[in-house]
Amino acid sequence: MTALYHDIIFGPVHSRRLGLSLGVNLLPTESKLCSFDCIYCECGWNAEHPGARRFNAREDVRRLLDETLRRMVAEGTPPDVITFAGNGEPTLHPEFGAVIDDTLRLRDTLCPAARVSVLSNATQLHREEVRAALLRVDNNILKLDSAFDETVRRINHPQNAAYTVRGVVEQMKRFEGHMILQTMFLRGTCDGAPIDNTTEREVAAWLGLVAEIRPRQVMTYSLDRDTPCRTLEKVSREELQAIAARVEALGIPCSVA
Repeated sequence: MTALYHDIIFGPVHSRRLGLSLGVNLLPTESKLCSFDCIYCECGWNAEHPGARRFNAREDVRRLLDETLRRMVAEGTPPDVITFAGNGEPTLHPEFGAVIDDTLRLRDTLCPAARVSVLSNATQLHREEVRAALLRVDNNILKLDSAFDETVRRINHPQNAAYTVRGVVEQMKRFEGHMILQTMFLRGTCDGAPIDNTTEREVAAWLGLVAEIRPRQVMTYSLDRDTPCRTLEKVSREELQAIAARVEALGIPCSVA
């Protein structure tokens, strides 16, 4: 069953990719707000959550994060990472850059060993303040699930009709390697039509974009939680490892989760 995050600060949870992760949700706590509507989103479909579309206030985020970090440090369990995720796309927040600056100051003061990560669908990279903020964090983890516009439209359902893979790739190239690329591999059906981004055509084209973007790392993963489209299938670890080996042949580290 898909579910929302009902708190501004949530967790900590043990992340497959990041370690002990304290989550930060900049999106509404009672509804979802995202520029994608992914068929695998653990928060469900956008239309299932038509409630108030109010971003969490910068000062509330800072205050609650301060309180939580102080408590975790006092208990001897500081987080490995502070992760911006939650009920949608964090970079949509109108004060995203300022929130990142607040977070970096708190991190530096209270738990300097912790990393700050942002999980983003990369739809806001054209906004200079977003790109600059992402360059200030330790891990800016940017999504690209296919090299083909048609496949992205079927997997991610971009809410902006002007979205193109090429446009996103060009924005990613501006990071000059200071980014992590994350890709969800899956197969199955959705709305009665087959979907599979693990075919040789898909993987070969995606590898071409990886070589073009040249991120400092690639993260591959498959389904691990409930999805709004119930007819999707998890890709085996062995298949992911085979894809990862092809990434590493390009000289780029690649993890499998």
